[in-house]
Amino acid sequence: MANNLPIVLIVEDDFAIQIVVEEALSDAGFETAVAPSAEEAVTLLKSKVMDYRALVTDINLKGHMTGWEVAKQAREINPTFPIVYITGAAANEWASHGVPNSVLLEKPFAPAQLVTAVSQLLNAGMPEQS
Repeated sequence: MANNLPIVLIVEDDFAIQIVVEEALSDAGFETAVAPSAEEAVTLLKSKVMDYRALVTDINLKGHMTGWEVAKQAREINPTFPIVYITGAAANEWASHGVPNSVLLEKPFAPAQLVTAVSQLLNAGMPEQS
């Protein structure tokens, strides 16, 4: 299984939005994995079973944790981990809760905006290829 596509972990509990996000990233050449809850996302990140390269997370999720907390946990594992937040209601909290060098997209967003945000964050974190 030697595919070198970057794997993006998607944390979204709204199935319709999850499908849009997954399709946009897959069409752009990313591998995707989905966690329907923050708790599951953190478990996946900490297990390091897969080499996740970026995180796309909703803010308000079912369960006890929020997307803000998932991002903070991801950054504890890797301080430069690319984070894209997607939200319909919590955009005004980004300044106080978001991690540095992250991107926030307000719903509804165009799939191209999501792909651009993930690509830019991944490129910013990668060493120059020669």
